[in-house]
Amino acid sequence: MPNTVGPASAVFAIAIDPRQLSSREISGIRVAFAVSAVVAIAIGTILLVWTEATLAVIAVLFGLYFVISGVVRIVRGVASTGSAAGGRVLNIVLGVLVLILGILALRNPEGSLAVLGLLVGIVWIVEGVAALVEYTTDSSRWPGILLGVVGILAGLIVLFAPVQTIGVLVTIGGIMLIISGLVQLVRAFTFGRGVTATAG
Repeated sequence: MPNTVGPASAVFAIAIDPRQLSSREISGIRVAFAVSAVVAIAIGTILLVWTEATLAVIAVLFGLYFVISGVVRIVRGVASTGSAAGGRVLNIVLGVLVLILGILALRNPEGSLAVLGLLVGIVWIVEGVAALVEYTTDSSRWPGILLGVVGILAGLIVLFAPVQTIGVLVTIGGIMLIISGLVQLVRAFTFGRGVTATAG
């Protein structure tokens, strides 16, 4: 069946179709998912295990994850030349936003618990919305939807039910990061699987 998607639709499309990507781009996206997954699981585990961590240490850990996550998203947007322009722009814009919020957390690690909770909540909602909007057309779509829903819910909880103690933020944050990491790990293994990539 011929492709009936017009130029305007192609520009503003944000779905990721592995069939339109080269094998190199598919591998790159898998690596991006895997890197984000490993970092999220590692930092989430540290948060849950290191019960005596101070607010400054927790802010640095969250900041590191957000910076790495933002950079990975920017790289995905720049490198995925086979993706629709809309999806690439979305990745770059959201990556820059998450990167900036991560830098803010790193530059002000001694800030208040409320400020850190605000930054964490905003990032989770942004990443959750991105996961829902920037869906894939293969079997990795459903883990992405799950990640989006969990991210938005966690972000809303942190924003509208402000945490009163470091322990609560650490528990919510650690669990969310580990869930996020596991879902991204699944996506790393399932994205583009069984799809015939374009040349390259």
